[in-house]
Amino acid sequence: MIEASSINALLNAASIEELWDLHTRFMADYGFDRLIYGYTRYRTATSLGDPDDFLMLTNHSPRYTDVFVGEGLYFNAPMVRWALDNDGACSWSVLRDMIDSGTLTKQERRVFEFNQSHGVTAGYSISFKSLSPRTKGAIALTAQKGMMQSEVDALWKKSGEQILALNNVAHLRILSLPYTAPGRALTPRQREVLGWVGDGKTVQDIAIIMGLTSATVEKHLRLARHALSVETTAQAVLKAAFQNQIFILEK
Repeated sequence: MIEASSINALLNAASIEELWDLHTRFMADYGFDRLIYGYTRYRTATSLGDPDDFLMLTNHSPRYTDVFVGEGLYFNAPMVRWALDNDGACSWSVLRDMIDSGTLTKQERRVFEFNQSHGVTAGYSISFKSLSPRTKGAIALTAQKGMMQSEVDALWKKSGEQILALNNVAHLRILSLPYTAPGRALTPRQREVLGWVGDGKTVQDIAIIMGLTSATVEKHLRLARHALSVETTAQAVLKAAFQNQIFILEK
């Protein structure tokens, strides 16, 4: 039974870092001690978008993530492929079925063997429901080393609904909290000018409101576009809003 205090703790987390620390501890209590969460708003038919734009959280060791994420193995991971095409939870027992039936591609087998070498052998994946074809979020729950998939499946039969509920709450809360990729955080001035643009103000309006020259406002907008790696101010407003960098209450 999920305790209300756990739900409230996730809902009241003030930052992604605080929420992630709580969630990893909650999942460890169920036997899942290594997690990797990913979310993109820039998915297309052939791409997950620029990896620099992913929101990715994990407590796996760097030895694992430097290869799985850094070298792009995730793109050929069978359970990532499953998550892109499905919603809900899936047992990693499907991997054994794929091995036994010989349906894994060469690239997928490489990922499977890499995971085996790092003790990523049993677990569950959850693919969160998307409201847009451009977005997708998922989390991989890796069971403690030594646990068999049959043990994980028995655990899920008993507590799967609770685990799924906690992950859904964590996912929705993550999407509401500010997050920026390293090196892409906006300055307070950049956030303010983008916020005024989002409110429909012109450069001249913003200059008067903020007590700046139009040239200075333009400079802040240019630097904001550069920080967010976009070409237009409209794209900057959209991306900053997606990342909850603007239109937020200051602490």
